[in-house]
Amino acid sequence: MEIACAFPTALDSPDNIALAERLGYTRAWVYDTPQQSPDVWMTLALAAQRTERIGLGPGVLVPSLRHPMTNAAATATLAALAPGRVSVAFGTGFTGRRAMGYRAISWSYMDSYLRAYRGLLRGEVVEWEGKQMRMLHPGGHAPARPVDVPILISALGPKGHKVASQLGDGLYATLQLPEFMSEYSWVPYLAWGTVLDEGEAQNSEHARTAGGPGWALAYHGAYEFGGPDAVRELPGGPEWMDVVDKTPSERRHLAVHAGHCVELNEADQAAWDAGGHSILRDVTISGTREQVRRNLDDLASHGVTEIVFQPCGPDIRAELERFLDAASS
Repeated sequence: MEIACAFPTALDSPDNIALAERLGYTRAWVYDTPQQSPDVWMTLALAAQRTERIGLGPGVLVPSLRHPMTNAAATATLAALAPGRVSVAFGTGFTGRRAMGYRAISWSYMDSYLRAYRGLLRGEVVEWEGKQMRMLHPGGHAPARPVDVPILISALGPKGHKVASQLGDGLYATLQLPEFMSEYSWVPYLAWGTVLDEGEAQNSEHARTAGGPGWALAYHGAYEFGGPDAVRELPGGPEWMDVVDKTPSERRHLAVHAGHCVELNEADQAAWDAGGHSILRDVTISGTREQVRRNLDDLASHGVTEIVFQPCGPDIRAELERFLDAASS
């Protein structure tokens, strides 16, 4: 299993990616979450200038946020800055859309978008929104077409599986392991957590700051996919909902997704304090060094070929080092 990393796109992400390269990580993914992050492509371009070996890519792009020509031009630019190192992943939009109040895009839209995007990178004339277009970049403005980069699709159900199998070069997984995962030869799995010291309490300050942001996704995901009743079934769920319900319904998505993958928001902290920390090991890959290693072995046995670890907390270097040590043992 390859050991990769991910970062919630931030101003220090290029430096963190350079650090990950020095430590030995094979690839770095950054998120397309413009409501809380700097631009994903600008961040990757800076990372390309500061690195030489590590793979780079957006994980995942949300099609509705940019015209396919915009993403195609950005992909070509990054491919020129980091030749042979670029991969691109697409998804229907969890926080990238839901944090702005939208639902996920349809798989039919994803299918059309990817066909247009792939066609543009091949140098073809494609039709989008009723108009025909092609990448017209002269020499020196982008690599010559075709621009060949691997494309992965994040999918959980049969509709996504169909699109991924037809238009993708691999499956980008997170939150849960799809049943069809074994049909793909390249499966990065995005995971959160932290390596705990022997005897360290699950509600330690280190566990909260380093493991908490990933743990909180259990509540965010339960709310978005199962509604308030699903959240209330979780430890600390009623307390989480009490905080979220204070926000008017038209702005409730702001309360749910604040601090996504970075820190605990007010609702997350309420759930943690009410005992939610008890499921930290269940919903992340947190645990002692040996427990994390067993978690990774289990993921590999289910078909994961690349573990993508997102470090959190105030000491990113220490989290990257702890995880790499556990994963390499």
